[in-house]
Amino acid sequence: MAEEHYLELSENPVQFEHASSVNNVFFDEANKQVFAVRSGGATGVVVKGPDDKSSVAFRMDDKGEVKCIKFSIGNKILAVQRTSKSVDFINFIPDYPHTEFSQECKTKNANILGFCWTNWNEVVFITDQGIEFYQVFPDKRSLKLLKSQSINVNWYQYCPETAVILLSTTVQGNILQPFAFRNGTMSKMSKFEIELPVVPKPAKLSLSERDIAMATIYGQLYVMYLKHHSRTANSPSAEVVLYHLSREGSCKKSHVLKLNTTGKFALNIVDNLVVVHHQSSQTSLIFDIKLKEPDCALNIHQPVLPARSIHPYRIPLSGPAAVPSQPPVPCQLYSSSWSVFQPDIIISASEGYLWYLQVKLPPTVNLLQDKGKLMDFLLRRRECKMVILSVCAQILEVGEKGSLPVVATVFDKLNQVYKDYLEAEQSYTQAMESGPSRGSAAQKRPVRTQAVIDQSDMYTHVLSSFTERKGVSHKFIIAVLMEYIRSLNQFQITVQHYLYELVIKTLVQHNLFYMLHQFLQYHVLSDSKPLACLLLSLESTYPPAHQLSLDMLKRLSTANDEIIEVLLSKQQVLGALRFIRSVGGHDNASARKFLDAAQQTGDQMLFYTVFRSFQQRNQRLRGSPAFNPGEHCEEHVAHFKQLFGEQALMKPSTV
Repeated sequence: MAEEHYLELSENPVQFEHASSVNNVFFDEANKQVFAVRSGGATGVVVKGPDDKSSVAFRMDDKGEVKCIKFSIGNKILAVQRTSKSVDFINFIPDYPHTEFSQECKTKNANILGFCWTNWNEVVFITDQGIEFYQVFPDKRSLKLLKSQSINVNWYQYCPETAVILLSTTVQGNILQPFAFRNGTMSKMSKFEIELPVVPKPAKLSLSERDIAMATIYGQLYVMYLKHHSRTANSPSAEVVLYHLSREGSCKKSHVLKLNTTGKFALNIVDNLVVVHHQSSQTSLIFDIKLKEPDCALNIHQPVLPARSIHPYRIPLSGPAAVPSQPPVPCQLYSSSWSVFQPDIIISASEGYLWYLQVKLPPTVNLLQDKGKLMDFLLRRRECKMVILSVCAQILEVGEKGSLPVVATVFDKLNQVYKDYLEAEQSYTQAMESGPSRGSAAQKRPVRTQAVIDQSDMYTHVLSSFTERKGVSHKFIIAVLMEYIRSLNQFQITVQHYLYELVIKTLVQHNLFYMLHQFLQYHVLSDSKPLACLLLSLESTYPPAHQLSLDMLKRLSTANDEIIEVLLSKQQVLGALRFIRSVGGHDNASARKFLDAAQQTGDQMLFYTVFRSFQQRNQRLRGSPAFNPGEHCEEHVAHFKQLFGEQALMKPSTV
C-alpha cells in the first residue's frame, strides 16, 4: 500500500530571492513577510507577504549591515536595526515625511537584542538589560517611552497572535518572564521555571532558544519546550512539554508529548495539532492535546498517527533558463536549510520559498483504526465535514458483523456536537429577543463549523444511498436507521420527518408491514403531518395505512383541517362531518367544501343529508336556515331545488 502522507506544503508558496543572491533574508512572524536585503551603494529590499497587498520593494540608504527589519501592522512604519544601540524608522504612510528617524535604547550600556511591533504605532525594544515599550509618532518623527522594565535577558520570543513577549532570564536561562501588551499597556505576567533534564555533576545545562516555541492551541497560549533527555537518564527519548500560559494566575505544566526517539526536532502548529518534525528520519508526528490516552495519565500524549514524511513537493522551474520539457525539481524535504516558524510556516532560504504546512485529512482515515478516536480527531479539524461523512459511509460499507456498536458510537459523537451547536444557537436567539442585559457582554452568534453534521447532511450523503445498496440485509439497514433516530432522541434533537419517511419506505419496500404497524403503534416513529400524508399514500399497498394515518392526525390536535381534507378526498363526507362535530368545529366549517364533496359523489341522499345538516346549523346560529352570500352556496341551493324541489328547503322556524 502506498505511504499515506497526511502533511503537505501549500501549493502556491511565497517566492522570494534566495539566500545565494542576497546578503540577508529576514522573516517577520507578525506580518508573515519575508525581507530579502541586498547591500551595496544603496540597500535594496524586496518584501514578499502572503498576498500582493503585503508585498513591496524599496531602496534605503546603506548605513551598515541590517540586523533586523520589520514593518508595523499594515506596512505603515518600517523599523530597521543596524546597531546594538538604536533602531531606525521610516514612514510608509502616504503624505508623511519619508525621512529616517532614530531611537536609542534608554538603558545605559544595554545592547538591543531585537524589537517587536505590538500595534501599528507601538514597538518594544528587547535589550540584554530589560524591555522598553514605545509609542511612535510618525508625523512628529519621534518616539515616546510608555513603560520600561529592568531584567537580565538572555534571549526572547514573541507571539504576535497574543502580543506576548517571553524573556529568558538567569544564568541557566530557564526562568521565563512573560509580558503582555494590549491597547498601549504593558503587563507583567507570572514568571515560571522550565524543568531542565537532570545531568551528572558538575555539568550544567542551560535552556536554548531553539528548544522553546510559543503558540496558540485551541484558543489557549502555550510555551512548548523541546526536552532532549540526557543519555544517563532512564528515559532516553525526547519529549515536548507544554506549559499553559494564562494572563491571570501562574503558568502550569499541562501536557507532555512523547516523541519516542532522539535527534533534531522542529515544531509547528497546524489546525490545533502540534506537528513535530524529526530531521534524521525525515518524518513528522502529530499530537492532539484534546485526545485523551486511555492508558496514560491525563496529560501524557502519544502521537495520534504513525510517523510519516511530508508529501513530496516539486519545485517548478521558472525564469529564462526554464525549458518547457524540463520536469519540476524535487524539493529536499527536512533540509538543514529549512527554518520553521509559528504557527505553520516553513522557509527554505536556499531555495527562496515560504510554505504553509497543511494537514490532509483523507489519509488519516485508514491510519487510525479506532473509529471513535478517529471521529474525536476529525471533529476538531477545520475542513472535516466531507471526510466525516465518507467515514460514516465507509463504516456502513464494511458490513454488519459487530459494526452496530461502532455505528452507535459514531452517531453519538456527531450528535453531541450537533446538539451543542443547536443549544448555542437557541441561547443566542433568546439573548437577542430579550435584549442586552446590564453588565453582561454582548453575546456572539455561534459559528457553525464543519463539525456540525445535521440530519440533512446524514440523509443526503450517507443514509439515502445506504438504503438503496444491494447486498445489504434489510434488517441491518433498518437497525442503522433506528440507531441514528435513537441517537437524535437521546440528545433531544427533533427528528426530521424525512428520516421517518426513509424508515417507512424501507419497511414497505421489503413488505415489513407488521414492523411498520408496531413502530407506529408504539410511537417509535413520531407523529407528524408529512408522515400521516405518506401513510395515506400507502393505502393502495397497505389498506390499514389509511386508519393509521387518521389516528396519527387525530393525535396531532392541530391537524383537524388535514383530517377533514383527507376524509373528503376519500369521499367519506359523513365521516368528515362526524369528525368535525366531535372536535367542535361544525359551527365554523365551510359548508361549500362539504357540499362540493357530497355533490361529487353523485349520491343524492348523501347530498340531501349534508345540505340539511348545514341548514339546521344556520337555523341554530342565525335563526334562519338560509346560507349567507359570503358562503357562496348559491350553486348548491340551485342543485338541491333541482333534485328535491323548492318545497323541500327548510323554512325559517318562528317562535
